[in-house]
Amino acid sequence: MARNRIRNKDLAEALDITENSVYRLRKVDEMPRLGPERLNGICAVLKCQPGELLEYVPDDDDRIVAPIVEIA
Repeated sequence: MARNRIRNKDLAEALDITENSVYRLRKVDEMPRLGPERLNGICAVLKCQPGELLEYVPDDDDRIVAPIVEIA
């Protein structure tokens, strides 16, 4: 946002959400649910790719998640 000189208010207006919602997206420790429409809107306004906004951090519990398998 800083690189594009976009304020919370500007992003909120462009996405038709509250400034408080933008603040929470930026400041929370745990990522809230972010649907494809919202992510698309953020990327369009900020002129960026999703990978510039998100970072994968593995869980601390070292769980291995089994793949989903179709049973015939």
